[in-house]
Amino acid sequence: QVQLVESGGGLVQPGGSLRLSCTASGFNLNYYRVGWFRQAPGKEREGVSCISSSGGNTYYQESVKGRFTISRDGAKNTVYLQMNSLKPEDTAVYYCATDRSMLDSMTSSACSVGRMNTWGKGTLVTLSS
Repeated sequence: QVQLVESGGGLVQPGGSLRLSCTASGFNLNYYRVGWFRQAPGKEREGVSCISSSGGNTYYQESVKGRFTISRDGAKNTVYLQMNSLKPEDTAVYYCATDRSMLDSMTSSACSVGRMNTWGKGTLVTLSS
């Protein structure tokens, strides 16, 4: 069964850090482009960061540049999102997704909800002081 599973969410204070993990089962995630998306209460799901199949090309939403880092570990079939200097507006459910594309490019248009065809169930990140 093809599946993506996110982990690493939780409750954190502003200024803190979390690392989210996205692990695949039933297929080799290493071949494909992968992205992190988030959906805050009352808002549409949006692209946060995406990484190309080789890991050599990345995209970041402007609001997270310099604070978030996406990476992948081929040996673990896992993609990470390191989130530092977290802000209250980062509160959301974070989803991992892939478009099952082997392209090694990454652009803002490629890192969009409509391009993805395989999704995890999400992990909740809550900022609270």
